[in-house]
Amino acid sequence: MLAASRRNFLQQLSKLGLSSLFISASVPAWSRQLEESLSKFRSVDAERLASEEDFWYSIQQAYTVSPSIINLNNGGVSPSPKVVQDAMKRYHDLSNEGPSYFMWRILDQGREPLRANLARLAGCDPEELAIQRNASEALETAIFGIPLRAGDEVVLSKQDYPNMINAWKQREKRDGIKLVWINLDLPSEDNDYLTQKYVKAFTNRTRVVHITHIINWNGQILPVRTIAGQARARGIEVLVDGAHSFAHFQFRIDELGADYFGTSLHKWLSACIGTGFLYVRKEKIENLYPLFGAPAGQETNIRKFENLGTRPFFIEQAIGKAIEFQEMIGSERKEKRLHYLKNYWMEKVEKIPGVELGTSLKPGFACAIGLVAVKNRKPAELDQFLFNKYKIHTVGIEWENIKGVRITPHVYTTTRQLDTLVQAITEFAKT
Repeated sequence: MLAASRRNFLQQLSKLGLSSLFISASVPAWSRQLEESLSKFRSVDAERLASEEDFWYSIQQAYTVSPSIINLNNGGVSPSPKVVQDAMKRYHDLSNEGPSYFMWRILDQGREPLRANLARLAGCDPEELAIQRNASEALETAIFGIPLRAGDEVVLSKQDYPNMINAWKQREKRDGIKLVWINLDLPSEDNDYLTQKYVKAFTNRTRVVHITHIINWNGQILPVRTIAGQARARGIEVLVDGAHSFAHFQFRIDELGADYFGTSLHKWLSACIGTGFLYVRKEKIENLYPLFGAPAGQETNIRKFENLGTRPFFIEQAIGKAIEFQEMIGSERKEKRLHYLKNYWMEKVEKIPGVELGTSLKPGFACAIGLVAVKNRKPAELDQFLFNKYKIHTVGIEWENIKGVRITPHVYTTTRQLDTLVQAITEFAKT
């Protein structure tokens, strides 16, 4: 089934929009190379394939990233492969041929098939998934929409994402709810410790627990299923920030135990910038207020969360090509490669005097995102050194008890680029 899907994807590359999608009517060179690689390595298991540079070279050629920098800040936003970019451009051109007709009568008709494909990839019912513009919009829909009263408690961590923290603080100020903070000591390879930090904060007044699936600062994966199980057994609603987890490593939303889940698609799915989705467990839809007013009669309809007014349909519809690209690679292959890339550079720098790692090397506790620091040096110093001397683009992190430089490769990142990173960190540590 998966092999057939990949073959179909490659066959469709030259058919989608014909000459309007590609300058040449022929299949581009990178897709021919990719087809050959898929055929050659189809029988190789994902663990072994993670280090097969010949295979990943073909994936890398599908991207149009600049050769003038080494982009290792894909945790902020990732580039799209060319097939996604071209689909977006084609839909944009089509929209401008007659916006009100082509956007609302043609492109908008693709939302239901897109919803179904996203739900299949996510592992949930299409009637539980609303297409949004990013994780912040999706999660703030839940944060501001869950019915809460003065005195109700919400458990969250100091390591959560600032947009979410600010939204909860606004809810606290507006409605008089009580925010119960936990402070995580990270990195951790102890799921019982991570679970108990949340569970011990639960009281008979706790109504919601906010869990960040992957802590964006250092890549820590939290045991969401276990925490959610403890919460739901106590009648506590579970909101999961999946901004960094979806299409990054394998899981099904319907197995997480979440009542609400929000994510961005312009990170690990490599969809166009400004795409995301909101998952709401079916029985929770009716009582969750939408962020934007919805027409009467939509109370139990997931589409009530999509009343955003005029929106860029050309960006939204290009998500479909990103889904095909993800499935062509294969979720397991992608996860193993991303974990391999993180460990590739971390294992080379962990023994350098003065270097401190802020992310686990073990599967299940982290995947692509890694944090590195040099003793007695500020994160901003290392961040600036990497870019000024080696043109390596990263981001310095100083948030609560987490300090370092976040390194985030993606599937288009080469091990040669990571060798340059290792060289740069080695040089910086010696100075």
